[in-house]
Amino acid sequence: MTGSDPLRLYRTVRLIRRFEERAIELVRAGEIVGGIHPYLGQEGIATGVCAALDREDLVTGTHRGHGHVLAKGADPARMLAELCGRVTGLNRGRGGSMHAADFGVGVLGANAIVGAAGAILTGAVWERRRRGADIVGATFFGDGAVNEGMLLEAFNLAALWRVPVLFVCENNGYATTMPVEGAVAGTIAGRAAAFGMPAAAVDGQDPEAVREVTAAAVARMRAGGGPELIEARTYRFDAHHTFEHQVRLDYRPPEEVAQGRSRDPVDIAGARLDPAVRAEVDAGVEAELDAAVEFALAGPHPDPATALDHLYASGLTARTGGG
Repeated sequence: MTGSDPLRLYRTVRLIRRFEERAIELVRAGEIVGGIHPYLGQEGIATGVCAALDREDLVTGTHRGHGHVLAKGADPARMLAELCGRVTGLNRGRGGSMHAADFGVGVLGANAIVGAAGAILTGAVWERRRRGADIVGATFFGDGAVNEGMLLEAFNLAALWRVPVLFVCENNGYATTMPVEGAVAGTIAGRAAAFGMPAAAVDGQDPEAVREVTAAAVARMRAGGGPELIEARTYRFDAHHTFEHQVRLDYRPPEEVAQGRSRDPVDIAGARLDPAVRAEVDAGVEAELDAAVEFALAGPHPDPATALDHLYASGLTARTGGG
């Protein structure tokens, strides 16, 4: 865990922002098939949380998970290659946007099943701690996931067994198109209280505020305090999914979107730097992503003959044919 580092925080939010914007361009160009769930506007949460974690600590994310993977330290070039379905990607092009993982930096994977990542992380951290590893974990989920049974089961087991898991709710106000007020009875923090877990709310648009509350929670968890929940209040700047760019769904009033976009985590973090330093960081991020796009598009697509490879952890190859 590290202390405050405004330069690092800004570089991470800027990297995630420009990565997502480049990815949207590749969706439009047909290089990323199936589209993505943009993380635009929520970059401060992944940035602040992961800045308070050690490399060995574990993370799981959501279908909107590119920022979680990048903030934990994954290579942007290999991540972009993964989105483009190339064998040079983090997972040989087989994970794609919603299942990208990088075990080398503690990212056990994004997850397309709402609420599932919390259960996976709770089990993984419990198992590592049983083997003596001095680690904690952070799992990200949206406001819609607080109604999912598997997440509540993870709350229960983590609290019962005092597993050091930080449950991070990225409350952007909408579960796809459903406003949180119409989907969540009670409060998000109240879910934690039911299991005896401490809970804190934080401005998710400010990476430093997120880092501070995460650092305090992580210190308590490392000391044996058990799990904790953070509700990071944020706003999604772009579509739930890039498909919306075509269908133009009308579920957020323009004035609400303008108000939400008025507090940009990139600008909030950037304002803490000298303008010349900020410009230098921006230029460095652009150069890195230029190289990442070139790397991603140069990689080969998987051979269809290998489609059934890597299905089993044992290394066995799935059988084909009838019978």
